[in-house]
Amino acid sequence: MDFEHVLVVGAGQMGGGIAQVVAASGRRVSLHDSAPGAVERGLGAIERSLTKLAEKGGADPAEVLARIESVDDLVPADLLIEAVVEEARIKVDIFRRADETLPPAAILASNTSSIPITSLAAATDRPDRVIGMHFFNPVPVLQLVEVIRGLDTSDETTAAIVALARDLGKTPAEARDFPGFVSNRILMPFINEAAYAVLEGVAEPEAIDTIAKLGFAHPMGPLALADLIGLDTCVAIMEVLQRGLGDPKYAPCPLLRQYVQAGRLGRKSGRGFYKYE
Repeated sequence: MDFEHVLVVGAGQMGGGIAQVVAASGRRVSLHDSAPGAVERGLGAIERSLTKLAEKGGADPAEVLARIESVDDLVPADLLIEAVVEEARIKVDIFRRADETLPPAAILASNTSSIPITSLAAATDRPDRVIGMHFFNPVPVLQLVEVIRGLDTSDETTAAIVALARDLGKTPAEARDFPGFVSNRILMPFINEAAYAVLEGVAEPEAIDTIAKLGFAHPMGPLALADLIGLDTCVAIMEVLQRGLGDPKYAPCPLLRQYVQAGRLGRKSGRGFYKYE
């Protein structure tokens, strides 16, 4: 499938980045977000990102933006990529409505980082055409796309999404539909232990991140990465891991919960483990 028209639902950090890379590949994108002003903010972020990339030889921002249209609701398309908040109830509702709106041959994909693909597929009459397409932040820069097969996802659907990821300039890696898939099953305990190190006074955040960057050759320390992901999102993912795997070792660090309760969500709120302008 060529996926000439892609519907992206969610215009935040992830959805905006996904819309950008899909439009940059020459495809038409319909961008929807139910939150007032979200699409406008998303388009502004896309324009800033494209302008920076253009300075390094990237595509003309005006040409890419011209392929992205704002829509007030779900519209028929060849592919849905859902990128809303990590709340199963909201995602299930989107998949139910998308199943009613998009043509029968369309594929429904989720950018979820932890919620079971099989549970989203169960809300539709096309479980063989539902799949996980997990991008990484920042989407225009990072190459990985984790492709997650639900219980009933067909070989044809998987092959089409793998091919699309490659056409977007990404590297697909396939995973099965277990809680947290591969990426977050490994990453979230790492972030959680770093948060415990802060809570227990082992070291300050700067020292912990410096050790990870210089000692493990990571481009970003776990606490700075948690701020980038969003501490509320980290907590939500760990709760899914804990419920799905039934192991208390995945329970979120109390400090993470406290920061979320205080509104310290990371970069998007201006403060997490670090302060941001």
